[in-house]
Amino acid sequence: MGAVGLQTHIWANNTRSILLLAGFPVLLVFILYGAQLVMMGFGLLPGTGRGLGDDMALAASWLGWTVPTALVVAAIWFAIAYLGNQAIIDSITGARKVERRSEPELYNLLENLAISRGLRTPTLRMIETDSLNAFATGLHEGRYSVTVTRGLVNTLSRDEVEAVLAHELTHVINKDVRTMVIASIFAGIISVLAELVFRALIHTGGGRGRSKNSNAGPLILIGLAFAAVGVALAVVIRMMLSRTREFVADAGAVELTKNPDAMISALRKIEGRSSLKGPDEVQQMFLDNQPDGRGLEGLFATHPPIGKRVEALVKFGGGRDPGPWIGPQAPGQGTSVPAAG
Repeated sequence: MGAVGLQTHIWANNTRSILLLAGFPVLLVFILYGAQLVMMGFGLLPGTGRGLGDDMALAASWLGWTVPTALVVAAIWFAIAYLGNQAIIDSITGARKVERRSEPELYNLLENLAISRGLRTPTLRMIETDSLNAFATGLHEGRYSVTVTRGLVNTLSRDEVEAVLAHELTHVINKDVRTMVIASIFAGIISVLAELVFRALIHTGGGRGRSKNSNAGPLILIGLAFAAVGVALAVVIRMMLSRTREFVADAGAVELTKNPDAMISALRKIEGRSSLKGPDEVQQMFLDNQPDGRGLEGLFATHPPIGKRVEALVKFGGGRDPGPWIGPQAPGQGTSVPAAG
């Protein structure tokens, strides 16, 4: 963490955004070609009636119109998602916009942090759930938002809430938010394409009742291989959005608040209490989205374990680890950031 410069991190995120945009057509070609071969194998698309090579060449020739068509659909999807990504995320998570009058202390904390970095204050949103979590969204200045859960506000102390807000604001400063939103939009497009192909196979009974291609087996296997490469590329793109962004955001929170203990204690309270429903594309934006850490699930986790993050803050930020949090405070010792109402 100490070796990661802020400007270097921002430059890396800008580069990732460009690579995401440039790599999407390549990924789309692999998935479309694979889908066409599978559908040809099931008899949903016509074959040449000749050899395997001729069928594969025919499927490749269709890319001349299927790829432009898919790109047009993707462009429409991207435009809709670009303009309405916040509304989509709000509908998925149940977040609502809150004003200064309803959450004055919470709003002031976020505003003061933004002013300290010369930024326009992001819109503040709240999710009415007991889970402890937060995330930032938006694509450019004037459209950034920071969302927190009611459970987080009610459970954490004032300093801990400030540290979480500083963490999310660091994602905005580092341009992590834009990269994650773009990745989520592209992941959504891939999901829609996969869903369309899957439904086509289901509704037609996998080509039942049709004249199947004599090369059905090889076509299906090769098609699945191409589709798998496309999905693998999508995973690689996802992993490009390195988990180091959380370490850097934790460090950014300490830099903004000058209070490493608050960030550490906030993470300890959030640990094991951050479960929040939403698609994978949205969950990877959360402050914490940690599986059990075992096997492949831990390998492809979008967030490092809380313990690792705490260790980094202790080592590089000079903070003190109080250890795992055992539960809520006793009555009368609640948070300094009161709930609305």
